Amino acid sequence: MAEIRLPEAERNLEPRDALAVRFAEKLATDFRSVDAGFMNELREHFSDAEIAELGMMTGQYISLGRLLVIAGGDKAACEIYSPEY
Repeated sequence: MAEIRLPEAERNLEPRDALAVRFAEKLATDFRSVDAGFMNELREHFSDAEIAELGMMTGQYISLGRLLVIAGGDKAACEIYSPEY
């Protein structure tokens, strides 16, 4: 599957928001890369409760997206659908 992401330099996000996006990307693509160092970085900007909430919300959306793909909903809802996905 081709990966389509806006480069970090072009995202124009506040530092806290950019860190939340990095966390979500890590959870979606390589959750084992969320190591102690990254957790420390998160804790500089978020409380433990906020980190848990970010993780839960990200997990819900990852799961929903995967369920939609399994059910074929991605083909009906996505205008840029490509058979190579």
